[in-house]
Amino acid sequence: LTVKDLRTARSMLDALIRPYETNLRTIAGAGARIVAGTGSPVVPYGLGLHVELESYVHAGFTPFQALQTATVNAAQALGLANELGTIEPGRIADLTFLGSDPLADIHNSRDVRQTMKGGRVYTVRDLVNTKR
Repeated sequence: LTVKDLRTARSMLDALIRPYETNLRTIAGAGARIVAGTGSPVVPYGLGLHVELESYVHAGFTPFQALQTATVNAAQALGLANELGTIEPGRIADLTFLGSDPLADIHNSRDVRQTMKGGRVYTVRDLVNTKR
């Protein structure tokens, strides 16, 4: 593929996605709660969520708003806003520790270094080597 081919493909993809982004902005602007969560079988596991968050930012959300779709908005949609979705005393909080700031660039949400679940810290290596 040439650079021109890639630019043409990107332009075509942008044209196809633009109506969906416009609808997303309209729905969110009307006050609807947007909740991230994809059933996409993207491998490696979890990449689909990162791509979804990136698509929200591409559609005009701030990185903070995009992250809220996967945290507080999801908790509210599940009726669990009093238990999870934010980091507060008494809340259930599985955490992801990143190597760079996702508020500066939503792509940084992919820079996972460690996670904490149930008070136990896991490295990426721990998670990849875990047998299911």
